[in-house]
Amino acid sequence: MQDKPKILLLGKIIHAHDQWNALSEIAELISPKSTNRDDFIKECQSGAFDGVVAAYRTFGSVSITGLIDGPICDALPASLKFIAHNGAGYDQVDVHACTEYGIRVSNVPTAVDDATADVNLFLILGAMRGFNRGMVGLRRGEWLNGCTLGHDPQEKVLGVLGMGGIGRALKKRTDALGMKTIYHNRRRLSPELEAGAEYVSFDQLLSRSDVISLNLPLNKNTRHIISTKEFEKMKDGVVIVNTARGAVMDEDALVKALESGKVASCGLDVFEDEPNVHPGLVANEHVTLLPHMGTFTYETQLKMESWAIENVRMAVEKGELKSIVPEHAGVEF
Repeated sequence: MQDKPKILLLGKIIHAHDQWNALSEIAELISPKSTNRDDFIKECQSGAFDGVVAAYRTFGSVSITGLIDGPICDALPASLKFIAHNGAGYDQVDVHACTEYGIRVSNVPTAVDDATADVNLFLILGAMRGFNRGMVGLRRGEWLNGCTLGHDPQEKVLGVLGMGGIGRALKKRTDALGMKTIYHNRRRLSPELEAGAEYVSFDQLLSRSDVISLNLPLNKNTRHIISTKEFEKMKDGVVIVNTARGAVMDEDALVKALESGKVASCGLDVFEDEPNVHPGLVANEHVTLLPHMGTFTYETQLKMESWAIENVRMAVEKGELKSIVPEHAGVEF
């Protein structure tokens, strides 16, 4: 009797236990014993994961493996051909290294759209109206002390940097508020996907927007895409919201822009060095801060886990993925 293929679980299944356990019908489910990168590499090299065809990984599993890069790919068994990442952003996985080792990578590209866009909208309204200063002051017994007049969203220009699924879901929400959306991507969207948004250059987005929303993936080209020279091109009193990845914006430069008044307020769900937050952001009560809660709902996390598990099932049963990352689309393996 032929041995079952193996599936490696990197991280934990929190909600979709039934779907995960059902994979035992088609494969042997295993988990590492390691708790850090060095030990994980040694465990790989020991042959503990031989026969593993696919790995399911969570955001939190970075504490075990570190970045999935060349050294990790080199240590993993040659049998491993698929990594199913449970998240829309996959900056913890070096896709190019995976390509070199013949490992295909998938993510959950649309499962997070609505929940993240909801948080995005909350941060936009909170930052525009100065709600955070009012809320923290109220808890100290200060009624409107230190609060400044906010702004209505109607007729304001929203600049979306990265008009993917989350950016488009955000546009639907801000349309209802009467905001005008402009956007910048590497490539222009089809008219159907634009849904009335105006495609502009990067510099035009910086100079024309009243509110800038960062919704782009983090990679070597987007790290610190917003820094000192970009802030200089923005309107005085601009509002900035980031629900993408912290490192797409230079936090030191952001703190300086807030202190100068160039940026009136901002709303952040992500940070450069999570869970650490720049002290200049913590100290500024005109900054709304959330501890990476963009997908922090039961429904969305269940949807994400189920989606990633389906990628694993398809990998084992069919040798393909439901949602391969864009860098691997059309690549011959």
